[in-house]
Amino acid sequence: MTQRRHSMPFGAELTPEGGVRFRLWAPAAHEVQLVLYDSATTTSHLPPRILEMGEAQPEGWFELVTTQARAGSRYRYRIDGKLDVPDPASRRNPEDIDGPSEVVDPTAFEWSDPQWRGRPWTEAVVYELHVGTFSPEGTFAGVTRKLDHLAALGVTAIELMPIADFPGKRGWGYDGVLQFAPDSAYGTPEDLKALICAAHQRGLAIMLDVVYNHFGPEGNYLHTYAPQFFTERHHTPWGAAINFDSPGSRTVRDFYIHNTLYWLEEYNFDGLRFDAVHAILDDSKPHILTEIAQRVRSGPGRDRDIYLVLENGANQSRFLGPAGAPDSSDAQWNDDVHHCLHVILTGEKDGYYEDYAQNPQGMLCRCLAEGFAYQGQASAHEGHPRGEPSAHLPPTAFVNFLQNHDQIGNRAFGERISAIVRSPEALRAAYSILLLAPAPPMLFMGEEWQAPQPFAYFCDFEP
Repeated sequence: MTQRRHSMPFGAELTPEGGVRFRLWAPAAHEVQLVLYDSATTTSHLPPRILEMGEAQPEGWFELVTTQARAGSRYRYRIDGKLDVPDPASRRNPEDIDGPSEVVDPTAFEWSDPQWRGRPWTEAVVYELHVGTFSPEGTFAGVTRKLDHLAALGVTAIELMPIADFPGKRGWGYDGVLQFAPDSAYGTPEDLKALICAAHQRGLAIMLDVVYNHFGPEGNYLHTYAPQFFTERHHTPWGAAINFDSPGSRTVRDFYIHNTLYWLEEYNFDGLRFDAVHAILDDSKPHILTEIAQRVRSGPGRDRDIYLVLENGANQSRFLGPAGAPDSSDAQWNDDVHHCLHVILTGEKDGYYEDYAQNPQGMLCRCLAEGFAYQGQASAHEGHPRGEPSAHLPPTAFVNFLQNHDQIGNRAFGERISAIVRSPEALRAAYSILLLAPAPPMLFMGEEWQAPQPFAYFCDFEP
């Protein structure tokens, strides 16, 4: 029987003696208590047990080992006697982001893919999908039932949009607040693991989109007991940046490094796509992205092919290298290719498309030959130079696409390219370029049959 588990210095971990170790970083708290529920839900009339976690350990850690909890127990942390919060490292939060966390035994799942070693990135054909809308069920099990279609289609790697627990029942996933907990609207951790096993049995790699640049606006309590998780040294479109280079940053960096390793080791994902890394602001050496790559290559990447793919609007080629390089990511979504093709196909010139309106064919040729169109040239849209030289990189360092969740969903009505293209013949020519160029191509769900349904942005926030 194959079991997988990633041990972490925080969260709830089962002990060999049959208990559970609870550990929380709360440097701004004076007191932390464990609120332990006896029933399966918090709606029971039974009062929870309150266990003292003792005095703070060095650097603001609180820890308790108890035999009063077990796999399946639900719990919260009570901060300074007044605020009950979920575990930021929760492996499962079945009652949504404000509910209690659940102790999970990762070794209870029996993996059926012990021989799987991945597929080389050089043969990647990526298919991006949103779990909640890919099937009528909107679940991990619903995706599993459609895997035969994807295998027959010819894709080699599925990329799931973010699944880290986010507010409400449905959303895109980019407002997640519990980075280790698969959203319960999609199913259980075991359902997700079964999906990954089923993909591997069909020769399909499976990747996960992760968001390390911000938390969602609802359900994030870290600022109340661990304000060091954020820094005013940098600012992003979402406010104060996540702290990767100021006092307290070592714990924050370890949180995200463990999140990377957790998805790769405990869930056996084949790779990660890192959202908007241009908003991961880090002046330290090595950059957090470099440190993550090093830890992956020296860890799970020693034994199998693991993909590290970036979204980087700044076109910073410094983070890219040949597939499997020890301190680099494998590839980046190439927005420049998309923008050139979009301008050619639609004639649209508003927003960021203005940077591609003068010579889209010439810029497309540069992308196909050298990677980026913008390699340090001035961007009229952004008002400053954009990009770094990329001609030294292999074609596999760039993921090309005609559609993705952003390029469809950021439109007011969520139209797909087939609804706005001026010439069906030109669209077929664009697909020929996409599929035959040496860079890995990516399709967005439904694109293989020109699905007419729009894909608008949606969320389930409080009023």
